[in-house]
Amino acid sequence: MGAAMRRIHVGNALSAFGLGFTVPYLYVYVAQVRGLGATTAGMVLAVFAVAALVVLPFAGRAIVRRGPLPVLLVALVTAAVGALSLGLAANASAVLLSAAALGAGQAVMQPALATMIVDVSVAETRSRAFATQFFLQNLGLGVGGLIGGHLVDATRVSSFTLLFSIEAAMFLVLVAVMASVRMPRAGRVPGAAAVSAKGGWKQLLGNRAMVQLSVLGFVLFFACYGQFESGLAAYGVEAAGISTSALGTALAANTAVIVVAQFVVLRFVERRRRSRVIAAVGLIWAVAWIAAAYAGLGGGSQAMATAAFVSTYALFGLGEAMLSPTVAPLVADLAPEGLAGQYNSAFALVKQLALALGPAIGGPMGAALHGPYVVTFFLFSLGISVLAVRLGRRLSVEQDQPWLARSQVVRRGGAVEAVQGEGVRAGV
Repeated sequence: MGAAMRRIHVGNALSAFGLGFTVPYLYVYVAQVRGLGATTAGMVLAVFAVAALVVLPFAGRAIVRRGPLPVLLVALVTAAVGALSLGLAANASAVLLSAAALGAGQAVMQPALATMIVDVSVAETRSRAFATQFFLQNLGLGVGGLIGGHLVDATRVSSFTLLFSIEAAMFLVLVAVMASVRMPRAGRVPGAAAVSAKGGWKQLLGNRAMVQLSVLGFVLFFACYGQFESGLAAYGVEAAGISTSALGTALAANTAVIVVAQFVVLRFVERRRRSRVIAAVGLIWAVAWIAAAYAGLGGGSQAMATAAFVSTYALFGLGEAMLSPTVAPLVADLAPEGLAGQYNSAFALVKQLALALGPAIGGPMGAALHGPYVVTFFLFSLGISVLAVRLGRRLSVEQDQPWLARSQVVRRGGAVEAVQGEGVRAGV
């Protein structure tokens, strides 16, 4: 099981590396290098979101029916084909079709890998496993973006073809790595596939706690991740006068906080109620938006504005580090036995929807409506805390405080053993 988890984490890191390797340069590649214009480049970015929204409802069923590993292998091959064809595409139709294949493959990787983590972990190790996943994802994104930026040259199409070819080759290498993973047979129940195919979504929507968690997840991704490279960046440039180099520093600060704080935060989070941890993240992000408000509207010096803006991204990173060992394990614990793939795919669908709407709404607001923008997302952050507290009322002790539930079981087991021992000594 240890070897399986290590290979899964390699898969997480390499899939994130591929995303960071090419996605930041898609706009430049399509609009300028291929000369297809800004409209086509914008459509390519939209196709990524649309492809994810189309395939994720079916991915959950496939994971439940076939298991996460076969679905992951198909997703990797699809992404490899999409990446290679994108590097060779010379017209708008080819670019859009290639982007759809790459986006669909990358979208399905997320719930497949998450379900594999659930299948090869137990409740005691799940939070740490998902924290490690998040750590490696951010590390992969950062390293991929750094290396990709040094390989590309906007004056040479061949440099981008090389970039996408390397990404495709990496996905194929990952196929070989993941094909060697030996998944346990446990975790499935008879009839689970039939339930998923016929009424999985109805069953999921009937789970009130999962519905509330999905609403909470939408707000989390909409108010934070959906603003990083769109609304918040536009707000920083237009309202706070942040330079592109300072924006890069802010993004680096976000990643640095995650990398440095992830496992320190994990020690704190593992012994706290999950709903209260999420509520605390909402308060931390509310403070982050106050810092953003000062940066753009406070009237201080440029140095102070820049420092406040960088601290906004750093505070977001702290919240992200608290969420990674909390939300994903909670999705797994809410899923009935054998249906973790369905629930992971549903939550990934909510995430993709939030990431599609976040930039579309936040981008124009951040660029033009500076005051309303920060007030709106400050209120969204407070809403996260309210929704988390309400969610906590629907969770069982095992779901909200798994460490407490385990300790109670241990104490009860110890008491039983003690009684049995006394009985033996008394000749019972």
